[in-house]
Amino acid sequence: MSVFLIADIKVTDDSWVPDYATHVHNLVKKHGGRYLSRSGNIRTLEGPDKDSTLIALLEFPSMEAIDRFAADPEYAPFGKARQAGSVSRFHVIDDTDIAGAIPYLKAG
Repeated sequence: MSVFLIADIKVTDDSWVPDYATHVHNLVKKHGGRYLSRSGNIRTLEGPDKDSTLIALLEFPSMEAIDRFAADPEYAPFGKARQAGSVSRFHVIDDTDIAGAIPYLKAG
């Protein structure tokens, strides 16, 4: 089962961004994850605009893998720097369909 991390970030102080962008993808890979997108090209199709600077979509093989990534001591200084220099919302979703109507997704 895949799980997806959606990181919705508004950068308030960009001093953390270069180190984070350079190093964190290796830590994601270490825990079996991969970036599907890390983009500042955000267009709102419906609803009020958000003031996000970037949204990243990452795929991991399991919730346990995300938990290991988030708890990795090597990630801690990068996470603290991001938290200090941004307003971040991280959401995790799985690969299920709540309605159970999409045949290629598991009912959830």
